[in-house]
Amino acid sequence: MRSLKVEVRWLMSKKIFLFFMAYVIASILAFFFLLPLWWMISTSLKTNEQIFVFPPSWYPDPVKFSNYKEALNKINFFRHFRNTLYVTIMTLVGVFFSAPLAAYSFSRLKWKGRDFWFFTILSTMMLPPQVTMIPLYMVFSRIGWVDSFKPLYIRFYFGPPYFIFLLRQYFMTIPTSFDDAAYIDGCSPYRIYWSILLPLVKPALITVAIFVFLNTWNDFINPLLYLHSPNLYTLAIALQVFKGQYEVDWSYLMAISTLMTIPVLMVFFFLQRYFIRGIVLSGIKG
Repeated sequence: MRSLKVEVRWLMSKKIFLFFMAYVIASILAFFFLLPLWWMISTSLKTNEQIFVFPPSWYPDPVKFSNYKEALNKINFFRHFRNTLYVTIMTLVGVFFSAPLAAYSFSRLKWKGRDFWFFTILSTMMLPPQVTMIPLYMVFSRIGWVDSFKPLYIRFYFGPPYFIFLLRQYFMTIPTSFDDAAYIDGCSPYRIYWSILLPLVKPALITVAIFVFLNTWNDFINPLLYLHSPNLYTLAIALQVFKGQYEVDWSYLMAISTLMTIPVLMVFFFLQRYFIRGIVLSGIKG
């Protein structure tokens, strides 16, 4: 009996030690991951002289909050913010309209050629975006959509392959008995999709929303390719105003970058529990 108690205490001590070490390692990793963020914020509050001192200073002295006001005056921040938000929202609408419907069809409905078309869609994920960049530009140029927001979001209304795959995997974790019971009650496939299955895939939808938001909010190459008028620029393009031919206004650039990062951090912190759950469960069943 005594040896059993000793063994239990040893196991508990080992468990506590491993738990403590996991937190220590996670804290160290978090520190290194947060260093670039801290450097960006501190640089946004420095004078030009402080930025280039050696050895580099991790703390602004003096703190120059006026960098934010001067940076906001140098570009029309709120117009570019509105443009970025509009493109992001329209992209989210397109993804939520197309990807769940396609994923539902590939996972729950039985129709001829379903697996063939699913693997055809997956095969398009192997194409780098640079391969389709010129053909897409030619198509949008022919229909007169260049220098507008439409090329940035309209393609997402046709089902992004990765998000179709992610949602399909999540749909397949839901027992088919839900569908059978709904069919017995007289529900149509669309009613089953909208009223029963779609609410159950909420974690996966939020995961997709986070991915879409991050990719669209930080997208640089597509706005650079399609937007020519300065009043249409998104924030990622507007930041280039601070990069001249011979010098860069690093304090202003970091100030706007900090403001641009705030919505991303807010979205992730508020939705991270759904994000982790969606990623874990979407790969349970293939």
